[in-house]
Amino acid sequence: MISIQEAIELIASQPMERQKRSLPVMESLNHYLAEPIIAPMDLPSFDNSAMDGYAISGDGPSYEIIGEIQAGDTNTYLCAQGQAFRIFTGARVPQDCQAVIMQEKTHVEGGRLTIEDSPDPGKNIRRKGEQIKRGSEVFATGQKINSSVIGLLSSFGMTAVNVFSKPGITLLTTGDELVQPGQPLKEGQLYESNSHTLRATLKQLGFSSGYHHIKDDFDSTRQAIEKQLDRSDVLLISGGISVGDYDFVKKALEENGVEEIFYRVFQKPGKPLYFGKKGSKFVFGLPGNPASSLVCLYVYVYPLLKKLSGGPFEGLTSFELPLATSFTLKSDRPSFMKAKIDNNEVQILEGQGSSMLYSMATGNALALMDEQKTYNRGEKISCWLTH
Repeated sequence: MISIQEAIELIASQPMERQKRSLPVMESLNHYLAEPIIAPMDLPSFDNSAMDGYAISGDGPSYEIIGEIQAGDTNTYLCAQGQAFRIFTGARVPQDCQAVIMQEKTHVEGGRLTIEDSPDPGKNIRRKGEQIKRGSEVFATGQKINSSVIGLLSSFGMTAVNVFSKPGITLLTTGDELVQPGQPLKEGQLYESNSHTLRATLKQLGFSSGYHHIKDDFDSTRQAIEKQLDRSDVLLISGGISVGDYDFVKKALEENGVEEIFYRVFQKPGKPLYFGKKGSKFVFGLPGNPASSLVCLYVYVYPLLKKLSGGPFEGLTSFELPLATSFTLKSDRPSFMKAKIDNNEVQILEGQGSSMLYSMATGNALALMDEQKTYNRGEKISCWLTH
């Protein structure tokens, strides 16, 4: 059995093959750039007005208005000393104009403009290349694409971008006692929830996944693992990894040539966590209890998926926050506690059992606490925001 930190370091240290692909810019959200973006043009690409007003040439305060320039006008205009153009936001400023005076600080009468503001050079003009110079590196490889990145790429006229592919993920669940929601439930059966919980969490984190359920026998388990290993970059198996008579996953992984990196972590919940690989494929054997499985997904699986996608090896957003009330952890292992962050404090919730999802659903965080330790109110602890 290894520590939480050792498990994280072992996962992070694995060499990872990352695939690249070209995507339409509008479909690249939440991907990571596979190459740097070099500005193909200046932004702005021409001097333009920052507001509605008048483009002026000369020290004033009076000017002859000789025309009007709207946004999108591609004509070239000349402006001599003592002349002005009515101009609108985003319109190209004539080269001979040194400033734009906002319309609220002007007076027009008989085709003459009088300004009530100083005509300082460059005032209210967005200069060519002011934001980004042509040929400069705008984004480095590994930049996560958010909505603003998409906007900037579109400002360059780009329609496609090279990104790292997201890993293909398949989830297998085990358990003959499990029935899909919507089906009749017999005595001794349970509605299957792990696949819904885990796949919804993956979707929330930006990943899609396939899903299959396995019968509780060795041959079915071995065959399903063999088939899905061939089709997936990351295989997640929920349940069947412990040491019960019907837990066939570990043996089936060995039969399929999966190399064990570690098995069992000194933590609660989620002790029977398995991590292995076969070639460039990675396998996680997750505990069958819902809360245990979800904790392991957040702490161990998500950072791996993020790195395979071209990002850094990092998990959920973490904080050091004070406890809202004193708490004694009686567990003999470090524990990920279901918690709620509110008013910049952390409240440890009721219902910490590994089978209990309700406290995970009503909370919004995991808090890591040391075994056999009493924490005082206001003492800071590490926590991760889950949603």
